[in-house]
Amino acid sequence: MRQIILFMSVILCLCCDAEDKLEKNIAAIPMDVNVERFDRLFANADQTDFKELKKNYPFLFSKQYHDSVWVLRMQDSMQIELHKEVAKIFPNFDKQTQEITAFYQHLKYYYPTFKKGRLITVIPGDVNYRNKVVVTDTINLIALDTYLGVNHKFYENFYDYIKQNMTASQILPDLATEYAKKYSYQSKRKTFLDELVYFGKQLYFMDVMLPNYSDADKIGYSPEQLQWAAENEQYIWRHFVENEMLFDTNPKLIARFINPAPFSKFNLELDRDSPGRLGRYIGWQIVRAYMEKNNVSFKELMQKEADDIFNNSNFKPKK
Repeated sequence: MRQIILFMSVILCLCCDAEDKLEKNIAAIPMDVNVERFDRLFANADQTDFKELKKNYPFLFSKQYHDSVWVLRMQDSMQIELHKEVAKIFPNFDKQTQEITAFYQHLKYYYPTFKKGRLITVIPGDVNYRNKVVVTDTINLIALDTYLGVNHKFYENFYDYIKQNMTASQILPDLATEYAKKYSYQSKRKTFLDELVYFGKQLYFMDVMLPNYSDADKIGYSPEQLQWAAENEQYIWRHFVENEMLFDTNPKLIARFINPAPFSKFNLELDRDSPGRLGRYIGWQIVRAYMEKNNVSFKELMQKEADDIFNNSNFKPKK
């Protein structure tokens, strides 16, 4: 027994050393990240500055509105208050810039052709929690008015499960999620299993790209919600299997277990104790099991089909 423990300890140390070496190599990748604080520029601008601002950021000014509309918006009391509140929470963006730099370095390591776009912070003014981050080939937009904190007065009318992730700690996971969508491929999303694996791959993407983030932050759970999911993993999985959900194409399953919601809908008494999106959590564990048991690279994983991943994962839930 002592020999086995010693052997396992040596293996663990070797794995840790390899991971440390990898992270050091990634940290050495040159990456200069400049955050353009458009939110501040707009807040501090007046009518005389408008033309120059529009010239530098034409894509942020819809052509369907006359310039006078934007000028009036600069003077709007609600807009001014919103800018003040954002300035309180984000007097600078140094911490986020460091984290985004590390994330971009990971992207560059795994995807050498990666080219970062302009990174711009904005305040759309409508607190649109459905579009907190926008990623294109040339521009990344971060709506700071959607990250003011769970208890912020602007979010009083939002449901708790929505407010929960309207915090600064979710900026990077939200940005990573948008990139995960760009770098993953799945030819079909017809069955419930397809959805589980699709979102599981996105969460595994964060395992690789955000190694210093907690599992709770990656999936957007509180520590208590993550603990609930882990402790009930076998019961969740049994429910999916015994009710023949995996290959079901009923879209209601997506609403019950995939989409953001206050809780998952098993139609049982325990529902209100559960966190929402438990299908994503289970999909994550399936993908993790697949990567533990197969000699497949991260980039190969992101292109694998759901059936292939599931069939070769030999997934068994925690007991």
